[in-house]
Amino acid sequence: MVYVLAVASALANALTSVLQRMGVEDAPDEDTLKLSLLAHALRRGVWLLGFALMIGSFLMQAVALHLGNLSQVQPILTTELLFLVLILGVWFRYPVTWREWAAALAAAGGLAGFLIFAAPAPGGQNPGLAQWLTVGIPCAVVVIVAILLALRGPRWWRAAMFGVAAAVGYAFTAGLTKVVTGVIANDWVAMFWTWETYAIAVCGIGAVFLTQNAYHAGPIAASQSTLVLVDPLASILIGIGLFGDNLRTSGAWGPLEALSLLVLFVGAITLCQSPIISGVKGEGREHELLSLRSGSERLAAHIDPKMRAGIDPQVRELPQP
Repeated sequence: MVYVLAVASALANALTSVLQRMGVEDAPDEDTLKLSLLAHALRRGVWLLGFALMIGSFLMQAVALHLGNLSQVQPILTTELLFLVLILGVWFRYPVTWREWAAALAAAGGLAGFLIFAAPAPGGQNPGLAQWLTVGIPCAVVVIVAILLALRGPRWWRAAMFGVAAAVGYAFTAGLTKVVTGVIANDWVAMFWTWETYAIAVCGIGAVFLTQNAYHAGPIAASQSTLVLVDPLASILIGIGLFGDNLRTSGAWGPLEALSLLVLFVGAITLCQSPIISGVKGEGREHELLSLRSGSERLAAHIDPKMRAGIDPQVRELPQP
């Protein structure tokens, strides 16, 4: 059940990333790190649909975290990239080449290898104030530094740095969620008397806000690379620091886990750099997506015009957006 819920959450995340990217990409540049960016997003139906999916994803992830452990659940969320390829290939009719399939297999194989070799096991540790400070302070420093780095540089760099900040925020929020779900399982009323409940709201909203800035700042390839890859790494470290999660690292297991993670990251980065992911665009036509028109019409409305010439004759005949 843990794996099923985590995979379902990854699917919802993939849909969310496409829909919310379409909702904020055309916001003014001066909206960066301002509430006006969220105000712009809230006026877009496609963004609201993505937000609804995000809530569903969070609920499934919360249950998975309650049943499993942080080091087990979060790495599975990297399958979001595989679903992203399927969504863009099937729904938007993007051409999926051998490069995307090879990268998808590498990412899936690396993930499976890591879970098999590491055999993540819960440590059963109940985090106290000392553990929260030990983990929370480094996370806050990483988020602040990433935001400062995101204020300058080319668009891909800014998107990547906002992605790093958001990913660490999501990982820390996952740790808080695991604690709160444990409280709810014993006495749901007690959740209102724990500080972690309110910290979830603050950290979760902050992570969502940083994600929208990542989508707005630059290409989805840059933001997805860091969002998908930094989150599981940070979650593994947080799981070890907060809950004492155990990874099997003795003997040959450690090198095998490192190799699996390397294969996973190479596959994921290759997918993020693929034109079918980096070329996603809304072009102000989100109403066509929501109206469920034909695949060719949706493709013509949502991809970079530079990609049209090599895709489909029917698409090339459609008017430019």
